[in-house]
Amino acid sequence: MVCGAVGTEPAYFDGLKQARRNPAVKVKVLGKGVAPDQLVRYTCKVGDGYDEIWCVVDTDEYDIPAAVRAARGTRVQLSVSDPCFEYWLILHFQDCHRPARCYDEVLPILRRHVPGYDKTRLTFAQFDAGVERAIERARARDGGGNPATGVWKLALNVLPD
Repeated sequence: MVCGAVGTEPAYFDGLKQARRNPAVKVKVLGKGVAPDQLVRYTCKVGDGYDEIWCVVDTDEYDIPAAVRAARGTRVQLSVSDPCFEYWLILHFQDCHRPARCYDEVLPILRRHVPGYDKTRLTFAQFDAGVERAIERARARDGGGNPATGVWKLALNVLPD
């Protein structure tokens, strides 16, 4: 998977991979801080040799339809969080249906559960106990508009059967 951020998402997925140790799945996580459509094009170049290829992106201020167009006709699948990856992190602690326009609106909710949260220093252990609940909550909102996240599909693939 290739993430649209170089810190938060790679730290989370590397932590999930280490904590859950599913021998049937090999996950390579790359972080590249570019717009989602650029990320898709980059991923197309480096994604050979894998059964599944994913880009993890936020809507934030980005043009997600451009990323969808870039992925069309390729093997790249998009995991979109609206508005941001931190919404996925909130779901580890609570169900949340309140729309948010950006990271700044999501951050106070996350900090109620993870005081001092800093996206540059994510520690997976803070989220490990809530992964299954986050998957259930995100799956229930799949396609439900803002807020929503497709990260549950990736997390589900990493967990052991």
